[in-house]
Parts: sequence; C-alpha cells; structure tokens
Amino acid sequence: MRLSSSIVAAAILAAGLVLAAVIVGQGLGSFREGPSVVTVRGVAERDVVADLATWTIATQANGTDLAEVQAKADRDAETVRAFLAANGFAPAEVQPRGSGVSQYFDSTLGRMNITIRQRLQARTTDVAKMERAFANQAELIRRGVALDSDGMGGLTYSFTKLNDVKPEMIAEATKAAREAADQFAADSGTRVARIRQATQGLFTITGRDGDPGAGTDTPNQKVRVVTTIEFTLR
Repeated sequence: MRLSSSIVAAAILAAGLVLAAVIVGQGLGSFREGPSVVTVRGVAERDVVADLATWTIATQANGTDLAEVQAKADRDAETVRAFLAANGFAPAEVQPRGSGVSQYFDSTLGRMNITIRQRLQARTTDVAKMERAFANQAELIRRGVALDSDGMGGLTYSFTKLNDVKPEMIAEATKAAREAADQFAADSGTRVARIRQATQGLFTITGRDGDPGAGTDTPNQKVRVVTTIEFTLR
C-alpha cells in the first residue's frame, strides 16, 4: 500500500512539471514573436526664397595717432551710410554693431600702431535691393574705406517663414513614409495596420542644387525634413 502511494505521488509530480514546462514554453514563444513591424523614413523637400538679408560691413582704420585714427573711422562710417542710402536703404535699416581698438608698440620703427575696427549692419526684407548693394561694394573701397577681411563681416540670407510650411511638409513626409511601408508590406504579403511610433527629424535649410556653400549664402534655398515612422503589420 505504501509503495502504491509513492508511485501515485511521483506520477502527479511528474505531470505537474510537464504542465508547467508547457505553460512556460508557450509564454516564451509569445514573448519572442511580438507584433510584426516595419520602420521607414519619409522625406519632404521644398524650394524657397529667402525673405531677409543681413549684411554686416566691417571696416578698419589704421594709424599712429588715436585721434586721427578715430576721425578716419568716423569718416568711414559716414561713407558706408551714404553708400547704403544711395542704394535705397533707409536710416532705420542700418545700425551700428560695435567697434574695437587694438594697439601695439613697434620697437623696430619706434612708434605705436593703432587699429580701430567697427561694424555696421544693413538689414532688409528687400532681398533684391541687398543683392544690388552687395554687388557694388567695390565702390566703398574706391571711396577709401578699408573693408575688414577677418571674418567679422558678410552677407547672410534667411528664410523666416519656416513655421508656415512645417505642417504641410510634415504631412508630405508622413505620406511618403506610409507609401514606403505599403510597398514593403505588399512585397512581404502583409498589410500596414497603424503607426506604432513616429520621430520627426530636424528641419534643415541648405542651398539648392548647384548653389555652393551653406543655405545662408544664397537666397535660393531648400527646406528638408525627414520623419522616421514605425508601422505595425498584420
């Protein structure tokens, strides 16, 4: 009788272990499979024209006497303002952007060398007007203004209406991503169900094809955005 009880207990224990193994195995199988997904990218691009132009005109005046150098710097500033006025800029469109003085003693010549650098900034939404003035900057040199070439000056173009095109471009990028997901699903014999996760990339502005340099170097610009979307498949 005792032997029979032991056999029955062992059989029950063995059956329980087998059942637990089956349950655990099924659970692991479901975890491994999960939902089928596909991750795709959608791109939207749009050609735009800059609507703001900013020209920082940097000049320098040199000499050995501070008062004389300052007088030359003042004359240069007036010459620049007169040049811009002749090219259609109103006084409010031209603002000072700081100045600096550097000096050192030249022991070889036995004299002090003084340089005054200053910047004036012209800013306008009339991009064509700015391009004409910038093309004529050699006139400033002919009038005796030494333009500073240390990188403090330059012309930049800006597209300020990015928020106006963002919604449509995001929609275009999302549509492109969905089309790519549909094609993948068709090739794999499945169907796209829903968006599981989406990431919007940064908007970038560059020069159009054929325009050298960064986007700010030309009024002809290209706006681009890339979205990354994960779709579930069924």
